[in-house]
Amino acid sequence: MTRISRLLAPAPGWTTYADTVVVGSGIAGLTAALAARHAGSVLLVTKAQPSDGSTRWAQGGIAAALGIGDSPEAHLADTLTAGAGLCDPETVRILVTEGPAAVRNLLINRGAEFDRRSDGSIALTREGGHHADRIIHAGGDATGAEVSRALLARLDQLVDEIEVIDHALVLDLLTDASGRAAGLTLHVLGEGARDGVGAVHARAVVLATGGLGQVFTATTNPAVATGDGVALALRAGARVADLEFVQFHPTVLWLGDGARGQQQLISEAVRGEGAFLVDAKGERFMTGLHELADLAPRDIVAKAIMRRANEAGLDHLWLDARHFGEDKWRGRFPTIWESLHDHGVDPVRDLIPVAPAAHYASGGVLTDHWGRTSIPGLYACGETACTGVHGANRLASNSLLEGLVFADRIGRDLARAFGPDGDDAPGEPIEDLRPQLLLDPSVRSATQQAMSAGAGVLRSAQSLESTATELDVLLDRTDAQPRAEAWEATNLQQVATVLADVAARREETRGSHWREDFPADDAHWRVRQIAQVTAGGLHITRSPVSAAVDFGPATSVNPAPPVNPAQPVKEDAR
Repeated sequence: MTRISRLLAPAPGWTTYADTVVVGSGIAGLTAALAARHAGSVLLVTKAQPSDGSTRWAQGGIAAALGIGDSPEAHLADTLTAGAGLCDPETVRILVTEGPAAVRNLLINRGAEFDRRSDGSIALTREGGHHADRIIHAGGDATGAEVSRALLARLDQLVDEIEVIDHALVLDLLTDASGRAAGLTLHVLGEGARDGVGAVHARAVVLATGGLGQVFTATTNPAVATGDGVALALRAGARVADLEFVQFHPTVLWLGDGARGQQQLISEAVRGEGAFLVDAKGERFMTGLHELADLAPRDIVAKAIMRRANEAGLDHLWLDARHFGEDKWRGRFPTIWESLHDHGVDPVRDLIPVAPAAHYASGGVLTDHWGRTSIPGLYACGETACTGVHGANRLASNSLLEGLVFADRIGRDLARAFGPDGDDAPGEPIEDLRPQLLLDPSVRSATQQAMSAGAGVLRSAQSLESTATELDVLLDRTDAQPRAEAWEATNLQQVATVLADVAARREETRGSHWREDFPADDAHWRVRQIAQVTAGGLHITRSPVSAAVDFGPATSVNPAPPVNPAQPVKEDAR
């Protein structure tokens, strides 16, 4: 039986209060904090510096139907196609219809500067799976950095309304006697009154902790992406869905067999601008495999690279963008250009060695359309959440938009929940008497190796069984000294264990879940796998995609006015 125990940690040495505590400082966490301040006091907790999350690494951009001739319906169709039958259509409709206005109101009006054409209109490009130019970008290939800058600048203007605790690792959820979220415990790596393990009592907890890419040896995710939010939710008994669908970005700079941790992403926008993949013979191989060729959905491209590389006995292939010339490289992709040169690759003269690496978790903590989870008072947004938008495979550049739209929706629901006719406030947190667990920091590397070997791009019953066995053995590597490295290792092992379990149960190939031993099976597997830890252990259930997810009362909606794609989006006065 899978064991998911709460973290071994000292008793809290200090306590504070906020109406809402938000964990994470990427686009989802910052947007949620900015929206939640309209409902009451806010405390933002971040694991390192506020700018150290995954958002600032996003290169490609934000997908939104802003172009002439484009429409939310077309964006919806591309998203559903990429999701391979497992998207929640209503959630996707919310994303694509509210998305354009969210970009304008929540980013541009807050100072985000996107690349523009000579006529002042926003410049748009195309990425894999899209049938229209709808990717907004900034600084050529530095969209995430610009988004993060603009939101952090707004946060700095609100220091009297939003308190920030940085260098803090979230530990476990606090609940009251009824099972309602009542805050959380965390460990602050600092000096002063809030040093060490403490407790935040709150009316609502918002998880926006980012991804779980560090579960694998090679990933585009930063070192802080250790699945902390998903692990916390599992330990608290929240429902987690679609965890088997981990998207591997097909074009990550290959740095050799010994490369570990965060790797350099080569944005899909590079292929959107005309670069193409070649094999050992210098031949293009995506043409004929898919109507979009090199811009096919990411799961298709990643699997094609692995297939062709394995056939040739290689562990990587190449991306050819030599025809761009230096001016285009420097102008459109300055960040990637500089990084490639730092690694000894001149993309004007050299083929770029690439291989798939873990990039994005399509699954996570199951939420409804308002970010509510199965635990009252606990919300989730961004990559930590499973809203149903991505299905079995995320469409390129939908992630930043999802974090923006649904984090703002959480703010609107908090205004309802904290209002005169809203939810009851939680009672005092109760003592958690469940068993505690803390694994040795060495478990981190061992978990990554086991997952990459057996639960990576290509999977089988044998590989997944081997991975599960190795992960189970790691439970014997305990550590009695509470510290950040041990807590992170424990989080990774727990998330990896559930991921490997649900991947073994899904006996089909779909989206980013590729089984060598099972073909596609839409008749039996058009379902969502939901994991939940109860007193009896880990339980996995299946739910039809059509089943509505609703964890709370109705929330009144005040939709933003639509954006007219035929008109340039102008910055409002600020």
